[in-house]
Amino acid sequence: MSLINKSYSLFFIIILLGITNASTFIITKNYDKSNNSKTNRLISNQIQSNVCSYKVKRLGGLQYIKPIMFVDNVCQGEKLMPLKSSLNILFDNFKKSGVLNSASFYIKDYANNDWMAINEAEKYSPGSLLKVAELITYFKMNEGKPGLLNKKITFSNPLIIDKKPIYTSKTIVPGESYTIKELLKYMIQYSDNNATMLLNQNIDVKVFKKVFTDLGLTEPDWYAKNYPISVSEYSIFLRALFNASYLSIKDSEFALELLTKSDFKEGIENGLPSNVELAHKFGESGNATEKQLHESAIIYLNNNPILITIMTKGKDMRKLPEVIKEASKLVYNQMQIMQTSSN
Repeated sequence: MSLINKSYSLFFIIILLGITNASTFIITKNYDKSNNSKTNRLISNQIQSNVCSYKVKRLGGLQYIKPIMFVDNVCQGEKLMPLKSSLNILFDNFKKSGVLNSASFYIKDYANNDWMAINEAEKYSPGSLLKVAELITYFKMNEGKPGLLNKKITFSNPLIIDKKPIYTSKTIVPGESYTIKELLKYMIQYSDNNATMLLNQNIDVKVFKKVFTDLGLTEPDWYAKNYPISVSEYSIFLRALFNASYLSIKDSEFALELLTKSDFKEGIENGLPSNVELAHKFGESGNATEKQLHESAIIYLNNNPILITIMTKGKDMRKLPEVIKEASKLVYNQMQIMQTSSN
């Protein structure tokens, strides 16, 4: 082979090597770019996950175990933001019409473990909502003294109060005797203050206070006329029953069954179709210048339960159920849309 041919061969080899190295460099650079992009996305997602992490509430006071009570996302659910916007408009309209002074709202969507709240920091006087805390207390007392719920108590004198509740129903009869279980039924199903008075006279106050502190709430003063509470704080009582994380499964089921028989129809139930089941409790409170009406419920929507609590303040007690009803209707419609889109 001539020297010229050898030179040409060497020239082509050098060119080929150059092209190969350049291609390798470009491919490697693009691969690194792609990898860096993926890594950045992973880091971004991890940071986001850390910001919106979970918080876990465990039951204390036990020696060897700390049972899980509640698990919550730190951030409010993104899918619930359209509902939040609609409810804010609703509440603003009621404020403009003079019906509403203020309102707060809380929802827990158990299908996605999402939650959302409006005006969460405001405190309210819970009124008869605290009868649910008393119900839980009696089940706790029965754990320590089995058979307590079958104890009979005689009702001698009707309760004398200076404030007459507007939303009243059935009441126990003077001279009759009732088991504690029957009194609990009257207290929850009919919100009967006479039954509640008898139960108050026989309650273990230490156990009542411990129910609050076990659930992470401030210890109540038994002799105080009020226990200011926020919408998300109150929801903890129904959440504890639904999760069966504080009472036994049997007692939690019985307590919620009682709540499904509440005969208050003007609020949340009034905003739902008649075939939708709910476990709920209402409470009225306030004074001469400002009335308060609240309601909390677990609504069983197509096997996807949600918990909502609505608290309201206004001038006229008779007009506040309309606020709760319309809020309930909005919740139902929005949750139906969400459930349909996820299927």
